[in-house]
Amino acid sequence: MIDPSALIHRLDELRAELAEGERALRELDARRDELVADLLRLSGAVRVLSEVVAAQPAEVAVAP
Repeated sequence: MIDPSALIHRLDELRAELAEGERALRELDARRDELVADLLRLSGAVRVLSEVVAAQPAEVAVAP
């Protein structure tokens, strides 16, 4: 027969691991949201600067 105190101990360990995993996932989700916002800002800046460059005289050579 399995020792009930061992089961309780293992249950406590699993609950702690679950809580840690959920915390880590929340942190990753927050970081992902930050990265998405950064990428949106960068995309906008690239679009604006591309339009500015396109409006310049043809002698200005810029890599795409």
